[in-house]
Amino acid sequence: MELIRGLHNLRDKHKGCVATIGNFDGVHLGHQQVLAQVLRKGEELGLPAVVIIFEPQPREFFSGSQAPPRLTRFDEKVRLLKAQGVDRVLCLTFNERLRTMSADQFVDELLLKGLAVQHFVVGDDFRFGCDRSGDYNMLRQSGERYGFRVVNTETFDVDDERVSSSRIRTALQHNDLALAETLLGRPYCVTGRVMHGQKLGRTIGVPTANVRMHRFHCPLEGVYAVTVTGKGLSAEGVANVGMRPTVNGQHPVLEAHLFDLDSDLYGQLLTVEFKAFIRPEKKFDGLDSLKQQIDNDIKQVRNYFLTGAL
Repeated sequence: MELIRGLHNLRDKHKGCVATIGNFDGVHLGHQQVLAQVLRKGEELGLPAVVIIFEPQPREFFSGSQAPPRLTRFDEKVRLLKAQGVDRVLCLTFNERLRTMSADQFVDELLLKGLAVQHFVVGDDFRFGCDRSGDYNMLRQSGERYGFRVVNTETFDVDDERVSSSRIRTALQHNDLALAETLLGRPYCVTGRVMHGQKLGRTIGVPTANVRMHRFHCPLEGVYAVTVTGKGLSAEGVANVGMRPTVNGQHPVLEAHLFDLDSDLYGQLLTVEFKAFIRPEKKFDGLDSLKQQIDNDIKQVRNYFLTGAL
């Protein structure tokens, strides 16, 4: 799969494709339905399947740290799109220039001159261009004028409700990991590199891998039973996701204590899969009471992996 960063990196070889556009946060079952639709049409027409995404996501550009928490950071999203069989991902930098681009400019610069789109798959609620002035009907009219077809995405429902990133965020915020897994089509995971932290865990006999999340917020928070995988690594453990109030944390952190493992993980790319919710994050009086609670968490999680029950 080819990753193209920005309109300025499009070349003549990129012209002629079947495309779709969106945030694709989570690459959930609804997204997968859209991607399958694009891939089928690409195969039928003998054209590459292209996904257009934004970085930052538009709501992050407008709202900053107040934007909804991401389900997947950029690298995770690209890996998931690749796994679906997409030929190319075009990542547009969402900046002031893109924000002020008119709907007509969007069609001309991106769909016609940039990609020479032959078949464009979008939702009928899709809006684009400055002040969201462009809509599905405008796209269809442009397609009729310039010779490309615009079609609706196929809605995907679970339990008579549309699958969406916001629905998955709500499930995770309520620690309904089973529903999140159903909507995603896979367990919810966070992938990131292990970075150096304050190393407080080592001082109380509970070393942790501090996984960088690259997010303003994480869609879940608390203590969880997890499995952790990486290059040559597969381990069970207990993880805390949150602000670490006992030590006055300033930003969200994922810290995982891995059972029966004593090795240097710094710099490694790890995937943390959330298996069960244990308890909310809370502030303790000091490190002694924190350590006692962590010891209890470890016993509970070990029992969970042995018996499947909490």
